[in-house]
Amino acid sequence: MVLKGGSRPPWVGLGAAVWVEIAAGNAYTFPLYSPSLKSVLGFNQQQLTILGVANDVGENVGVLPGIACNKLPPWVVLSVGVCACFLGYGVLWLAVSQTVQSLPYWVLWIALCIATNSSAWFGTAVLVTNMRNFPLSRGTVAGILKGYIGLSAAVYTEIYTMVLGESASKLLLFLTLGIPVVCLAMMYLIRSCTPASGEDSSVHVHFLFTQAASITLAIYLLTTTILKDAFSLSNSISYILVAVMVILLMSPIAVPIKMTLFPANPKKPAPPIDSSDDLVGGEGSDDSSQMDPLLVPSSSETYLGSFYEGEDVSDVDMLLAVGEGAVRKKRKPKRGEDFKFLEAIVKADFWLLWLVYFLGVGSGVTVLNNLAQIGVAVGVNDTTILLSLFSFSNFLGRLGAGAVSEHFVRSKIIPRTIWMTLAQAIMIVIFLLYASAIDGTLYAATGLLGICYGVQFAIMIPTASELFGLKHFGIIFNFMQLGNPIGALLFSGLLAGYVYDTEAAKQQGSSSCTGSSCFRLTFLVLAGMCGLGSILSVILTIRIRPVYQMLYAGGSFRLSQSSSH
Repeated sequence: MVLKGGSRPPWVGLGAAVWVEIAAGNAYTFPLYSPSLKSVLGFNQQQLTILGVANDVGENVGVLPGIACNKLPPWVVLSVGVCACFLGYGVLWLAVSQTVQSLPYWVLWIALCIATNSSAWFGTAVLVTNMRNFPLSRGTVAGILKGYIGLSAAVYTEIYTMVLGESASKLLLFLTLGIPVVCLAMMYLIRSCTPASGEDSSVHVHFLFTQAASITLAIYLLTTTILKDAFSLSNSISYILVAVMVILLMSPIAVPIKMTLFPANPKKPAPPIDSSDDLVGGEGSDDSSQMDPLLVPSSSETYLGSFYEGEDVSDVDMLLAVGEGAVRKKRKPKRGEDFKFLEAIVKADFWLLWLVYFLGVGSGVTVLNNLAQIGVAVGVNDTTILLSLFSFSNFLGRLGAGAVSEHFVRSKIIPRTIWMTLAQAIMIVIFLLYASAIDGTLYAATGLLGICYGVQFAIMIPTASELFGLKHFGIIFNFMQLGNPIGALLFSGLLAGYVYDTEAAKQQGSSSCTGSSCFRLTFLVLAGMCGLGSILSVILTIRIRPVYQMLYAGGSFRLSQSSSH
């Protein structure tokens, strides 16, 4: 694969990735059009809940996109997402608009899976590409991109209420046509680029600007949401507010524009890099202490000696050659190098990270999925502010965890997973607050939970790339993400749903439950799960600390060549 050279293309790609990440948040629109699925198509609550499962499954099952990212260029991966989005939401629009009558329920279930699976293709393509384009700032990049996905729900809500007149059929038509158009327009700009061989002082400033732009957008969306609820805005004012939102979404592109208008003078010209094979150190370099570039071929694919996999060599000849020292057999990769998926999945650290992530996001998504019912149970009739508060806090957690972990991993060599430990320890207190139902604590607990929930995403992503490498990061990252739907199924669908229905049945057979008892047992179980997650996270942090001491010795990312072992 030919890499795009120069210092501007990675920043152009990051600016375009912001729009694709907003598109990748299309699964968050389900609460906006699900009431129409129920009313227009005559579904009951159980059927609607099963469609919600399809929404979660499609969004989070990204193994195929992970594999594709290693074999295909980003534009092909994005194209698959475009097709899935067009076909899936197109079928849903035909049903809700009643253009086609009496579509079978199973067709709609599959269509919703396909539609939301576009999120996995979009998100994987831009995340993997940008993590490879900015290998020295993994935590920051992951925080920014995952932060914009967290904001996408508010963006779609803004469009739905201010432009589309709260029409579900218009929203589905927008998802069918608008998202593919946006992704097709950004497709050419998201390309694999030559990673920087060193850290430029301006990079930090550019990331700060991008983070500030995303925070400004988040505050703006929260403010306009409150204004829309508090006042009756005219159509012209609504359109102006949406136009300002679009301008704020375009702000990250100011970085490459600034680099074009005010080019920096490089202090020392770097030799051109034509392919990823040249990213292993320069030829003829004898300085063994020189910092190695980040993207080096893993030992699992580097053969020391003259033996190549394609040669027809018998086992006996191979053993003799090894015994004579003519050939050195390839060794398994060490933590911090590039792992294949099957090599990573047998490692204890892989499953420790998966379990910590599963317990953190599984407990958090349980509250998110039931936040409206939680509010109603304790007497909050309008839960819009609760949902907006959770979304805003979720964004802050994602963005902040990426930046903070990046700072401390460089300055103090503190493994990123320590922040997952801290977040889940705080979540224990939060769930106990929910269970106690103390007056005045609901909003504070929801805001804190949103932050801690976002931290899990922003820490898992760079940690997985640092432990197991970037070469097969797409499939490893998407397998880790399965913790989200599995957690939602176990903790939300089974535990919370069963407890809620049981408590509702005690209240004279009512289908809705009121009072703190509706979710108390659920919250206590979730507190216990986060306690277990905290313990596992401490164990993981202790285990991987030597890896971070090796990777970040000297305050910057470095990776020992396999030949040095």
